[in-house]
Amino acid sequence: MINKQKIIAVIGGSQCSEEEAKIAEEVGHQLARQGAILVCGGLSGVMEAACKGASSEGGVTIGILPGESRQAANPYVQIPIVTGIGYARNITVVKSAQAVIAVGGSYGTLSEISHALQSGIPVIGLNTWSLSRNSKQDNSIIPAQNATEAVDKALDLATDQ
Repeated sequence: MINKQKIIAVIGGSQCSEEEAKIAEEVGHQLARQGAILVCGGLSGVMEAACKGASSEGGVTIGILPGESRQAANPYVQIPIVTGIGYARNITVVKSAQAVIAVGGSYGTLSEISHALQSGIPVIGLNTWSLSRNSKQDNSIIPAQNATEAVDKALDLATDQ
């Protein structure tokens, strides 16, 4: 039996501002309220805040961990997946999802955005990277003004890959 719940990745830095953490937590709340499964890198920062929000609403959280230990997962990850592959796990995080919500983030987040876009997985951005190509704005990252808008867009655009 195939699970019909949508899986949405929430990506962002393992260190983040209070504002980014607040936004990520609200993204987690909204995903859980709408019955989506949250997948992330399983560590601190944006990932922890999103998992905290989803867990508080009874949602399912999956953490794709870079290291060798499930104990490295933040306390709100319900399903830790140990990879031992470091940053290469970024590919698994986004390829496991049907859409991606990026909150803030550094170069690791940028790599996840790249892998998602290259795979045709929609990326919704909240205070995250913007792209340009040949000095022209690239609108591949779909902007959202708040957590509710980001989740609505992610669920509407979620692919069936």
